[in-house]
Amino acid sequence: MVLARPLQRTLFRTSFLRSHFHVNHCLLAAQKSLRTFKLADIGEGITECEIIRWAVKEQSAVQSFDPLCEVQSDKASVEITSPYDGVIKQFLVGEGEVAKVGQGLCLIEVEEDDSSHVESTGSTGQSPVKTPTQVTHEVAEDTPTEASPSVQVSLRKHPLDPTNDPSGTTTTDHVLATPSVRHFARQHGVDLAAIAPGSGRDGRVEKKDVEAFISSVSVPDQVETTSIQQEDVVVDLGRTRYGMWKAMVQSLEIPQFGYSTSLDLTRIHGVLPTLNAHIPTHYLPSASTPSSSRISHMVNPSALYPVPQPPSVPESGRFTKMTYLPFLLKTLAISMMEWPLFRASISPAPAQDTNKPALTIRPTTDLTLALSTPTGLYTPTIPSAQSLSLHALASRVTHLAYLGRQVPCGLTVKDMPRRGGTISVSNVGAIGKGEGASPVLVPGGGVAIVAIGRAKWVWDVSDEFYRPEEGMEGERRLKIDVSWSVDHRVVEGAELAAFVETWRGWVENPERLIAGAT
Repeated sequence: MVLARPLQRTLFRTSFLRSHFHVNHCLLAAQKSLRTFKLADIGEGITECEIIRWAVKEQSAVQSFDPLCEVQSDKASVEITSPYDGVIKQFLVGEGEVAKVGQGLCLIEVEEDDSSHVESTGSTGQSPVKTPTQVTHEVAEDTPTEASPSVQVSLRKHPLDPTNDPSGTTTTDHVLATPSVRHFARQHGVDLAAIAPGSGRDGRVEKKDVEAFISSVSVPDQVETTSIQQEDVVVDLGRTRYGMWKAMVQSLEIPQFGYSTSLDLTRIHGVLPTLNAHIPTHYLPSASTPSSSRISHMVNPSALYPVPQPPSVPESGRFTKMTYLPFLLKTLAISMMEWPLFRASISPAPAQDTNKPALTIRPTTDLTLALSTPTGLYTPTIPSAQSLSLHALASRVTHLAYLGRQVPCGLTVKDMPRRGGTISVSNVGAIGKGEGASPVLVPGGGVAIVAIGRAKWVWDVSDEFYRPEEGMEGERRLKIDVSWSVDHRVVEGAELAAFVETWRGWVENPERLIAGAT
């Protein structure tokens, strides 16, 4: 047994035995051929490309998917890989030259299995004649006699390889697509293998194929996800919002008349800086008290008799800047004094006549503010608004707004008396930029409601400011839109229009406030 292996080596080394025991691996025989690798259509309407550089050299070996060359089109730079295993025999297009789509780029020598040759050799049992294109292997000196286990390796083929079976398993790397389409698919998490073949040439996947796939897949998933994650939630109305619900339902019982116009605030805008510069000290916040004037250090106003103490103003009612709202409230209150109808409220019918309601005329102007708060809509009232100064009105509005912003709401029954005001004011311009509104009048809310929009500068070409013969072609004016709704059972349309004109006379001529109104 020890001499068996040396004896075997000796026998096989003799020419006589080697000729009789010749071993021919016919399965490894291969036929070599030249393949022309052509420039494929890389999409995007490209018809030609310039060869920027070759990544290989002639007579060098390449494997499938090894980089061959880099081409440049008018839209992108693309790296082209080898579709075969073989040897680069010749470049057909040099670096810097332009190749048309379908034109050969290079010649690649590849090996092809010759199965018919194997069959014929096996049947005759004789050694084949050696040719330059055939390979014959003899048993090596140290080759073991045991048969080696066969290992099957599944090699993927290049998409441009003619022997590639498109019906087989497709991976993303095998799919024909331009770099831009691949990038787009990666951004949206789309596997190109799930789309191939595409609608382009030779089954190329186009961008529209990816978009169609996304729309067909993501929409149902989104709908399903939404139905799972989002469910209907039943929310009970709070006390304040339920009160608004009932009031709006009752408002349907009132026939309402609407009216809209705009007011000119240009003159008020000119007066506002002066009033802001002279806000009384007791209306200013404690931290912003102005310094005393030079005259007060020289002469004491209270030397003869003490100056009356100003009214107490809560810190929440102090301010440093006035807005247009106090002007509008003051002039509206003065106009109401001229129109008793708008100081009226509907009273229950007397006991002796239950079918005939009555009106109660108030001696003062009570204004209700529609105040939007974190906890709902509230309607505090400013009583006797005609007797308050502009600064006092500004302080009152500031204080009510502060109470409304508290959670829970800081407004009390004193701030919201049951009988309310005869006109309600909604300052919708403080929230949005709408040019008009349709305010809703509710029972018990008086006889009218007005919505005040946002002030804006416009070019006025009305007859007052447009007189070309005098060189006047309009003027830049500050306008504000106001929208009214009145109880049409009590107020006529003509009466509302006339009342608004009275209000306009005070708003657009603020100098009249100097003389006052009684």
